[in-house]
Formats: sequence, structure tokens, C-alpha cells
Amino acid sequence: MMKDFFKDIFDYHHQINQKLAEQIVQHLDRIPEDSQKLFSHVLNAHHIWNSRIRMQQPSYKVWEILPPEHYQKIDLQNYQDTLLILEQADFSSPVTYTSSQGQVFTNTVRDILFHANNHSTHHKAQLASRFKALDITPLVTDYIFFRR
Repeated sequence: MMKDFFKDIFDYHHQINQKLAEQIVQHLDRIPEDSQKLFSHVLNAHHIWNSRIRMQQPSYKVWEILPPEHYQKIDLQNYQDTLLILEQADFSSPVTYTSSQGQVFTNTVRDILFHANNHSTHHKAQLASRFKALDITPLVTDYIFFRR
């Protein structure tokens, strides 16, 4: 069932985001602002996509830098909002929204949720590369390890 699939995927992202947030705070003296901006972007984008599905005004801008001490709280709220969407939304329902560039688009709830998942995975890989370059051991974020 699609709802169960997405619930599992977003549970995975939530658990990894919580660990990444902890790792960033732990190494804050070594994590440059551009990496903080990138992780903020992951959280902001998830929030924005949830807001679009729920037809609400987002609280954050796409590239707004969030305080690292708020990462876990914001991620938890994103996760809880996504769980509500999974319970209430029809996955084939169209969502019309305005992009950050001012263009109007329509996509299904399913497509938006799938995009939010891929977007987060993409940027987590970028963070892992950056952490490795800083001699910070990146988290193992492979989905299959989560499932084990």
C-alpha cells in the first residue's frame, strides 16, 4: 500500500535527519555555514512541500539558514505534518502551487511526496561528501541499512 510505503520512507528520513542534526551540532565548530545552509534547505524544503500540500503559507524560505539547535524540533514537526498528510490526503489529488521563482505548477500529492524524498536523499549525499572532506565520519544513510 502506498501510504505504508511513504510512511516507512519518511520515518527513515526523520531518523536520519535527527542523527544528522545531532552530528552537526556536535561538530558545529567545524561545520561551515554552507553545510548548515544545505541542511537547513533540506528541512525548509520538506516544510514547504508539506505546506503546499496542506494549502498553507510556509514559515520558512527555501534557503533560509535555521539555528542548528532547532534542527531536530523542525524535523520532528515536518515528520508529524507528513504523517497527517499520509493519513488524510488522496495521493492522486492535484496540488497547485507557486514555486519559489513565482511559477505556477500542478502535481499530485504522490509526486510531491516522492520528490520530497528524492530531494532529501540528494542533499544528504552532498552533506556526507562535505563531512568526509572535513574528516568528520559521515553517517551511514543507506536506506537498506535502516531496514536491517
